[in-house]
Amino acid sequence: MNKKLSANTNLSHYRIVKQIGVGGMGEVYLAEDSRLRRRVALKVLPEEIAADAERLLRFEREAHAASALNHPNILTIFEFGNDKGVHFLASEFVEGKTLREMMVAGRVEIADALKIVIQVASALQAAHAAGIIHRDIKPENVMIRADGYVKVLDFGLAKIVEQLSANSWTSESAETRTHFQTQAGSVMGTAAYMSPEQARGKRVDNRTDIFSLGIVLYELLTSRLPFMGETVNHLIVSIIDKEPLPISTADFQIPGELEKITLRALAKNTDRRYQTAAELIGDLKALRKRLEFEAELKRTSPTDADKITHKFTADTTERIEKCNTIAVLPFVNMSRNEDGDYFSDGLAEELINVLSKIRGLQVAARTSTFSFKGKQATIAEIGRVLNVASVLEGSVRIAGNRVRISVQLVKVADGYHLWSETYDRTMDDIFAVQDDIAQSVVEKLRAMLIGENARTDASGQIMFEVAEAVKGRAANAEAQRLMLLGRHFLDRTTREDTAKAIVYFREALDMDEGYALCWAELGRAYSIEAGRGWIPVAEGFDLSREATMRSLSLEPKLAEAHAQLGRIQIAHDWDFRGAESSYRKALSLAPGSSSVLDGAALLAYKLGRFDEALELNLRVLVQDPLSAAFWHNLGLTCHAAGQLADSEKAFEKALELVPQRFVSGALLALVIMDQQRIEDALAQAMREPDEFWRLWSLAILYYAAGQKADSDETLLTLTENHADGNAYQIAEIHSMRGETDAAFDWLERAYQERDAGMTHAKVNPRFRPLYGDPRWAVILEKIGFEL
Repeated sequence: MNKKLSANTNLSHYRIVKQIGVGGMGEVYLAEDSRLRRRVALKVLPEEIAADAERLLRFEREAHAASALNHPNILTIFEFGNDKGVHFLASEFVEGKTLREMMVAGRVEIADALKIVIQVASALQAAHAAGIIHRDIKPENVMIRADGYVKVLDFGLAKIVEQLSANSWTSESAETRTHFQTQAGSVMGTAAYMSPEQARGKRVDNRTDIFSLGIVLYELLTSRLPFMGETVNHLIVSIIDKEPLPISTADFQIPGELEKITLRALAKNTDRRYQTAAELIGDLKALRKRLEFEAELKRTSPTDADKITHKFTADTTERIEKCNTIAVLPFVNMSRNEDGDYFSDGLAEELINVLSKIRGLQVAARTSTFSFKGKQATIAEIGRVLNVASVLEGSVRIAGNRVRISVQLVKVADGYHLWSETYDRTMDDIFAVQDDIAQSVVEKLRAMLIGENARTDASGQIMFEVAEAVKGRAANAEAQRLMLLGRHFLDRTTREDTAKAIVYFREALDMDEGYALCWAELGRAYSIEAGRGWIPVAEGFDLSREATMRSLSLEPKLAEAHAQLGRIQIAHDWDFRGAESSYRKALSLAPGSSSVLDGAALLAYKLGRFDEALELNLRVLVQDPLSAAFWHNLGLTCHAAGQLADSEKAFEKALELVPQRFVSGALLALVIMDQQRIEDALAQAMREPDEFWRLWSLAILYYAAGQKADSDETLLTLTENHADGNAYQIAEIHSMRGETDAAFDWLERAYQERDAGMTHAKVNPRFRPLYGDPRWAVILEKIGFEL
C-alpha cells in the first residue's frame, strides 16, 4: 500500500490539507484547488488497488455516473484525474456530519427524519431519471450540513441501467445479455442495507434503492435495524425471509401512517414496494404537512381549533390543496322507502372506513361529516369547517334488487368536479361498486398530489391497497345489508336499539359466518351492553371477547377487531400492556381511523402519559373536529394534566356541539371549581341534564362551598338510590370530602364489581387526597397499573 499523503503534498493542481476519511474505495483528503481557489474533497485510490483493473473500473464508473448528475442533494463531482499513477476523484467538500454520526449522537426527531429522507429520495429520483442506481444507500453515505441540507455521497457502486422494454431486451445482442447477467450474478453493496434481490445477487432496478432507504428510515425511527444476524449469512437470510418488528413496538407515538410508509418501502415483493422515489416522496410530504398542521394546533388552546383550522384554510390554500384530505358526506337516500337511510349512510361509512386505511389519505371522521346530514351547507362551507381539500358526495336509489348509486368528487377550492360516476347495478354487485368508487377516489386524489394516474403501475397498486383495506367484509350482499342495518341501530346508543343491532348482526352471521367485520361489530355491541350495565358485566364482556377473537381468527389484519380487543382489555381485563399492543396493531393497519386514534389517546391518558395522549388527541382533532365525544375526552386529559383552562374550553366545546350531553356538564363544573370559581361551578352543575351526574357534582361542590349539610343530604340520596353500578363515583365524593376510609371502602367495592371507572383511578384528580395513604398504591397495583 502506498503511503498516506501528508499535508502540503501536491496532487496535480490540488494541495493536500489533511486526511478526513478512509473508505472501501480509498482514502479521502481535504485539499485546496490551486486553480479555482476552493476547497475540495479528494478520494484517492491506493496504488495496489489501482493496479486491479476491475477496482479501477469501478472507481471510474463512480466518476462518470456521478458527474452526469446535477442535483442539489447529490455530491457534485469536479474531476476524475491521474497524477503520475495516482488516481483520484475531486468533489465538492461538504462541512457537516454523516447521518451515522447524527444517529450516534442521539435520537433523530420524526420531523427531522422526514426532512432527511425526503431529500435523499429526491436525490434518488434524479439519479433514477438519469438511469443510475446508487445501490449503497446507508447512513454513512448521507452527509448532513449544518443548515440541515442533505448530500448523498458515493455513487461508486452505481450501475447504469439501460432503459429497455421487454421486447427490446429480447432483441439485444448476446454480448449485452451476458454483460447484464454477469452484473446480476454478483453481490455488491453493504450487507445490512441490501434489498432482497440485491442480497440474492439478482438483477436490480431503482426499487432496490427504495428498499435501502426504507432500512435507513426504519433505523432513524427505532434506533435499530429491521434485519439482523450474528453473521453476514444470517443477516442475508433475515433480509430475504424475515419481516421486521413493528415500528410501534419501539415508540407508541410514531404515527401509524409513517409505519405504513416505511413497511411498504421494505416490501420484499418489488411489485408491492414503492415503484418510484417520486411516489415515496409524495406520501412523505403529505404526512409531513399533516404533522406540521397538528404541531401548529398543539401550540394553541383547544377552543381556538376552529379559528386555527379556518386560518390554515384561508392562509395556506395551496398547501391544503396539495394534501390528500377528503370528507365523505352521508349519501342521500333517494329511495321511496325512508328506512333506506341505513343503506345510504352505511355505504358512506364503509367508504370512510376503507379510505382511512389507504396510505397517504387524510379522511374526515364519520361523526364530523355526518353532522352535515340534512343541512343545506355548501361544499365550500363543509371544506372550511372540516379543513379538507375535496368532498365526496352521492345518492342511492333502491328499487327491489336494483340499486343506482351516483357519486361525485368535488374540489373544495373552486368547486371543480374531479370525478363523477353513476352505477346501475344489482345488489349482488355492490362490492364491486364500492371498490370502484374507492379506487377512483384514491387515483384522483393522488393525481392532484403527484400525478400518479399517468402510470398503469400506480393503478395496480391502488387496486391492491383497496383489496387490503376491505379485508374482513361479507361474502354476499344480503349479509352486508344486515350488518349495515345493525350498525345503524348500534349508533343510536339506546338499550333497545343496541339489542336490535345484535339481532341483525346475528342474522348476518347466520348467512355468512366468515364475515369478520360483522363479528367485530357484534363484539362492540356486547361491550356497550356490558359497559352500560344493560346485561351482567362479566357475561357481556365474555360474549364481546368471543366475538372479537372469532373476528381476528378469520382476519388477523382487521383494524376494527384489534381496536375492539383493546377496549375489552382496558375496560374489563385491566390489561394495559395487552391494550397497548392491540392499539399499536390497529393504528398500523388503520392510521387514519379517528376511533382507533381516540381509543389510543384515552389509553395513554389513563396511564398518565399526558404528552402522548395530547399528541394523539390532536391527530383526532384534525379528522373529527365536530365530535362531542372527542372534546369530552380531551377535557378529561387536560384536567388530569393540570391544564384547567384548556379542560374548561374542551368541555364547553363538547356541550356546544351536543347541549344535552350527559356527564360533560358535571365534569365541567368540577374543572371550574378547581379554578376557585365556586359560584360559577354550582350554576354549571345545575345545568347537568342527567340526575345522577347532577347530584354527584353537587355533593362535591356543596362540600367545597362550605355547605356540608347540603352535601350530606345529596350524598345520602345518591347512596340510597344510585349505589348500584356507581361505587367508583361515590368513592370520588368521599375522597373530595376528606373521608379517606369511606373512599377506600367504596373503591374496594368498585374493584370487586369490576367497575370500568377504576381504569381512570391513576390520573383522577379527585383522588389526589388519597395519594399519601399506603392503601392507594395497593389499590392501583390491584387494578393493574405500574407504579
